[in-house]
Amino acid sequence: MEMYKNLVLFLISFLSAAFSYGQDNRIEQQLDNLLSKEFQSTEPGCAILVAKDGQTIYKKAFGSADLELNVAMAPGMVFNLASVTKQFTAVSILQLVEQGKISLQDSLQKFVTDFPSKGRTITIENLLTHTSGIRDYMQIDYPNPFMERWDFKPRQLIDSFKNYPLTFEPGTKYSYSNSGYYLLGYIIEKVSGKSYQQYVRDNLLTPLGLSHSYFDGGGIIIPNRVKGYRKDEAVFKNADYWSPTIAYAAGGLLSNTEDLLKWFNGLLSYKILKKETLEKAFTPFTLKDGSVISYGYGWSIMTLGNIKSIEHAGNMSGFTTNEIYYPQQGVFIAALFNCENAAKDRISEKISEIVLGQPLQTQIKLNDEFLDLYAGTYTLTTDQKRTITVIKKSNSLFAQVSGQATFEILFKTPTTFQLKDISDMTGEFVSEAGRVTKIVVNQNGTFEWKKSR
Repeated sequence: MEMYKNLVLFLISFLSAAFSYGQDNRIEQQLDNLLSKEFQSTEPGCAILVAKDGQTIYKKAFGSADLELNVAMAPGMVFNLASVTKQFTAVSILQLVEQGKISLQDSLQKFVTDFPSKGRTITIENLLTHTSGIRDYMQIDYPNPFMERWDFKPRQLIDSFKNYPLTFEPGTKYSYSNSGYYLLGYIIEKVSGKSYQQYVRDNLLTPLGLSHSYFDGGGIIIPNRVKGYRKDEAVFKNADYWSPTIAYAAGGLLSNTEDLLKWFNGLLSYKILKKETLEKAFTPFTLKDGSVISYGYGWSIMTLGNIKSIEHAGNMSGFTTNEIYYPQQGVFIAALFNCENAAKDRISEKISEIVLGQPLQTQIKLNDEFLDLYAGTYTLTTDQKRTITVIKKSNSLFAQVSGQATFEILFKTPTTFQLKDISDMTGEFVSEAGRVTKIVVNQNGTFEWKKSR
């Protein structure tokens, strides 16, 4: 009897391992097919890592790390993370909260005493959740040209944007702002007595063994760093130079896919933050009117096809990045690209669908009556130069965004939609008195586009 029971257990274990191998082999083949078609050896490329329950099941690289030297991309190479850095800044702040050195409800002025309050209280939590109303310093049209090439001390750059008026009352709206995370880096320095970079090294990188993660500056040599590129129509060019001081706590970290997995595994083992603190960071923030946004503390919390994800993307000169975690499925994906024009959202979505085994974007078909009503040109209310032209082709609608590509509109309901291959954007056609008057778009904030014809 004992021998029979052991045989059954062996067969169950064997069949389970065989099924797992078959699944992993299917995923590898499909990902190889997808990525080898996307990235030629003579073009900028990517490094991709997929993990299941904390263990790597796919780790490969495609394309070129250096077009001028003809160096092939390798899985362990180091990329600028851009805004994926924000979660490292957020966790640093939350550590200081756990230590009782700051409170999420402390005002910004407690630490930056001469920052104009503009008659409003701007809290640490507002900075973390992009609900401060502070203008994004990367979106300001400064009078001096090429300021992104200048070296700044944190205080100098803060002085460059602090006097601009708030765009809304803190806590009432969501609008993605690099300024908030730049300020958080400076607050970390004021509270800890260390530079932002040194605090992150001492309290995040070293404890978790992130040995391939760096901050740039002072002309230092970073092993295995890839070069960044941009695409000018059909031609690849070297990325424009940005001073490392510009991104700072909003986007200044460099790393590779292996370290990003170590980072997430370390978070989920609660080595550097308590469980309840991390869960709060992964919780969508609630505005003053009770509405819920899709951002917590340093992470976006998204739902596509009824599948929840905790993620953050990044984009800067020469690079675009994505880090996605699907908590119910235990799946982690890191996707790093060394061209700022790479189709990050589309490729990340396709990778996710292959690994999860199901589509993320579904759609309903509308009849011609709706399609004809929605077709036309819409103008952004805050910038009359920007338009969305909605075009009817066959039985579908396509959106031509000024200065960008054309995207198919995928309808979730007769009025709400997403753009194909853009996972972090939702929209709604709004009608008044039976006539379509505008599109409301949610992507790094809420924007209205009024129908002009």
